[in-house]
Amino acid sequence: MEMKINLNTVVLALVLLALLVGGIVLFVAVRQMTQSLADADETLQERIQEITNPTPTIIPDPVTVFHEIESLSKLETASYSVEKIITAESGQGPFGFLFGDRLILVAHGKVVAGVDLGKMEDGDIRIDASGTVYVTLPPAEVLHYYLDSEKSYIYDRDTGFVGMNPALESEARRAAEKEIMNAAVEDGILDFAQENAETYLTRFILSLGFEKVEFTEVSPAEPTSTP
Repeated sequence: MEMKINLNTVVLALVLLALLVGGIVLFVAVRQMTQSLADADETLQERIQEITNPTPTIIPDPVTVFHEIESLSKLETASYSVEKIITAESGQGPFGFLFGDRLILVAHGKVVAGVDLGKMEDGDIRIDASGTVYVTLPPAEVLHYYLDSEKSYIYDRDTGFVGMNPALESEARRAAEKEIMNAAVEDGILDFAQENAETYLTRFILSLGFEKVEFTEVSPAEPTSTP
């Protein structure tokens, strides 16, 4: 039995198949075009960003000058991290609404104390026949202190109509460094540093085979007689 195929049906099927294939091709082309436009827009935005906010170029000078080289003999034995609130103001008074400037600085800093072993003299270490070591250490001192710029910040600032005082923040930061150092000293960082220095040196000297370590205080300077 032979099946008769209608020519119109075949033609219609071919037309539908062509439309389907064409639709797929068109969809893929539109999608690629859309992606290309998105990539081009992103590239354009990156170019605009590079022009308006260019990446800084750092060029260090090839010439290096060493002003001073010195040996270090300072034993750091105590470190304090301190937070201090500093209020600084200028131009306050009858015309404060014009020239006034006031800020609150939250200052974070570090204070390091210890003993400068370079100040020790020949007679500051003595050993007796029993193997006891007598050590006279210089008094502990603040070796260095600084303000942590990354953690310090301006909490509040109130300025008059004329504008802010450009030197006020710098003055506040300098004052904060000194206040942080004074706060650490008042809290006893020097005593803590002295005790730690003696503990550290005791362990070190005993590890060398000596039997005992004793620390003596620095003798006060004798008063000079006047004729």
